[in-house]
Amino acid sequence: MSQFVNIEDYDASVHREILDALVRDDQSLVEICEDRAIAEMRCYLSKRYDCDAIFSASGEDRNQLILMMVIDIAVYHIFCIHNPQKLSQIRKDRYERAVEWMRAVADEEISIEGVPMLPEDERASKASLMFKSNRKRVNRL
Repeated sequence: MSQFVNIEDYDASVHREILDALVRDDQSLVEICEDRAIAEMRCYLSKRYDCDAIFSASGEDRNQLILMMVIDIAVYHIFCIHNPQKLSQIRKDRYERAVEWMRAVADEEISIEGVPMLPEDERASKASLMFKSNRKRVNRL
C-alpha cells in the first residue's frame, strides 16, 4: 500500500458511501487500484522527475495536482470493477484527461512546478534522441 493517498483524499472526488458500495467494503481493492494508478503515473513521470520522492511524500508535502491525477485514475479503475459497461462519462473524461496530462508531461510540453527533478546525469541517461518532421503533404490530386 502506498502512503501517498489517504482514504480521506477520495472525498473530493467521490462520496465515501459510493466508494464503499463499489468495493463492497473491501479496502484492499482501493489500495490495489491506488498502486496501479501510481505505477501508471511512474511510467510517464520517471523520465524527468524523482518518482520515489514524489510518491513517498505524505500529508501537506504531496503535490496536489499529482494527487488529483492519481485519485482520478484510481477512481476510474474502481468504477471499472463494478460495471464497466455503465461507467459514467465524467469518470471516463477525467481518466482520459489524466492520461493526456501525463503524456504532455512525458513529452516535455508541460512541467510540474514544485516537484523534485531527477539529477541531471540520470535525466541525461534516460533521454532519448527524437527526430520530428512535418506531416507529409499531398501536392497532387
